Amino acid sequence: MLKKLEFLNPYWLWLLLALPAIGMTIEALTSTDPRVFHILVHPSGEFSARFLIITMMATPLVLLLRGWRGPQWLKKNRRYFGVAAFGYGLLHTVFYLIDKSSVATIISEMSRLYIWTGWIAFLIFVPLAMTSADLFVRKMGTWWKWLQRWTYAAAVLTLVHWASLHDWGGWVPAAVHFAPLIALESYRIWYWYLRPRPAQTAI
Repeated sequence: MLKKLEFLNPYWLWLLLALPAIGMTIEALTSTDPRVFHILVHPSGEFSARFLIITMMATPLVLLLRGWRGPQWLKKNRRYFGVAAFGYGLLHTVFYLIDKSSVATIISEMSRLYIWTGWIAFLIFVPLAMTSADLFVRKMGTWWKWLQRWTYAAAVLTLVHWASLHDWGGWVPAAVHFAPLIALESYRIWYWYLRPRPAQTAI
């Protein structure tokens, strides 16, 4: 299994991550359905959320499944998934803007919960994606890790953005997708801060 994963790193992995976007782009350019951009808004956003979740699951999975090589591979390559999450978020935004095709309509919708949470999440994604290269990791030092922690804010906003669609009609699919991440992060908090630790024997 690990050899198959290594085979995907990095260029084949990039191709695999890009396949849904390629399919959606082809559909957008060739479809005769006038609602095609409206239809593609949701799947592009869902893929963005899925890749964000996979990215954030890497560290707690390594902690939970110590010694397993799959989670270690995922942690090693999580920046690829993070950039893919941004890419699909960008595609989601482009489809939304084309679908609305009116600045006035876009501005009028800004006050809606499921709209402004999505915009803020996307704005957080931008610097995270722009600084994902090794060069920025070296140049920024500890500031890079501080910036990457904003991923948690983006995840919360993405969850609310998804769940609040159609008067919170999207909470079921949002909960199903985010539940594994929430469980793993809860385990991570328990492991580092709440689990009972053996009492140290006084010397």
